[in-house]
Amino acid sequence: MSVPSIAVATYKVVLYIQLAGRRSGAGDGYLMTHKQTSVTVVYNHAEEDVYEKLQHVDPTLLGFEPEYDIHVPTVDEEYKAIVKALRQRGFKVRVVNIKDDIRKLQGVVRRNPPDVVFNLVEHLRDDAEMEPAVAGFFDLHRTAYTGAPPFALSLCHKKGLTKQVLQANGVPTPRFRILERPKIPVRHGLRYPLIVKPSHADASMGVEAGSVVHNYDELRKRLETVFAEFDPPILVEEFIEGRELHVAILGNDTPVLLPIIEFDFSDLPPEHPAIISYDAKWNPLDEIYHRVHTVCPAKLSQRAVKKVEDVALRAYRLTGCRDYARLDIRLAKRNQPFVLEVNPNPDLTEGVSFMESAEAGGYTFSETLAKIVEFALERAPGPEPELGQRELEIHIPESVQHQTAQAETEHTADEIRVT
Repeated sequence: MSVPSIAVATYKVVLYIQLAGRRSGAGDGYLMTHKQTSVTVVYNHAEEDVYEKLQHVDPTLLGFEPEYDIHVPTVDEEYKAIVKALRQRGFKVRVVNIKDDIRKLQGVVRRNPPDVVFNLVEHLRDDAEMEPAVAGFFDLHRTAYTGAPPFALSLCHKKGLTKQVLQANGVPTPRFRILERPKIPVRHGLRYPLIVKPSHADASMGVEAGSVVHNYDELRKRLETVFAEFDPPILVEEFIEGRELHVAILGNDTPVLLPIIEFDFSDLPPEHPAIISYDAKWNPLDEIYHRVHTVCPAKLSQRAVKKVEDVALRAYRLTGCRDYARLDIRLAKRNQPFVLEVNPNPDLTEGVSFMESAEAGGYTFSETLAKIVEFALERAPGPEPELGQRELEIHIPESVQHQTAQAETEHTADEIRVT
């Protein structure tokens, strides 16, 4: 049977599509303002919490006078604090530790799905590269969630690729090389001192006093050490001697740049470079942890602040960050900022890093968390379409119209009905 011809270049096709019919609880919760907004705080912690052991350590036995409390919050305490703060803001909150179990993740979106998932999952089965997959899972299930989308999480996990994106768009970042094996020519094109660190590791893993090298022999030895401990690629970049800054950003369409944090390295021993090593950030039993201090807001000139904020905001937008993020920046001579890393979904421990900036900016802990939830609610999808008709327009090439012109007197049809 020949295809009927029409006088115009478009067939109107009415498609009857069987739809899944699942309604998204996220959209309903946002639109029904009389309903208490439900939030599920989701995180993943399946291993032993080393901070729990610190509760029993006597600080007088450390061999030095600790500047800060060595009894830092455990994982459970950190997330319970977030839950408590959100409840204080009027949200209906529950918390789920998925413990590397995909079925628990599925349960979050299938059984009484919340209006918003507060996504605090940083890895799955000890693989940080699975973090974007968890965000993608929520996207597939049309569930509103806080923080960065899969693209930003995946991009920023790869330090070298992030730096390439920044460079290509005129955002200053230290010159670098990415290595797949522990070999580099003597004439590598970079200026000493250099810093060597894993390209795909988070939280300053692999960064220690020996990471900064001043000549080729030190560089070669450091590469051998890092390649022995971490999978490639390995990042080698020029070490910017200057001031270390953290810039926290909150929001999307009109993001707020929170007061800048500067790190004070003046109490470090002479042999330790002015860097935030893994021990300085995470190990309260190491003296280095107690020798690095923060100043917030940083004591910078207005001109320097403007330069830093401009670079940070450009990097935030270029990398696709959303809701909140922290940027690590070095400020070189003549107030020239260089972006070291972009950190979507940074740590939200009360009084630390991002939250220290938020509190200095006049936002309480609970208020900051509530704002992050509200950003996610703005993206809450409405209900999926119910069973019904959806019209599509299909363009018919002129050649097809010409071939079917002879059939015009035999057939007339204004639409094709597909069931």
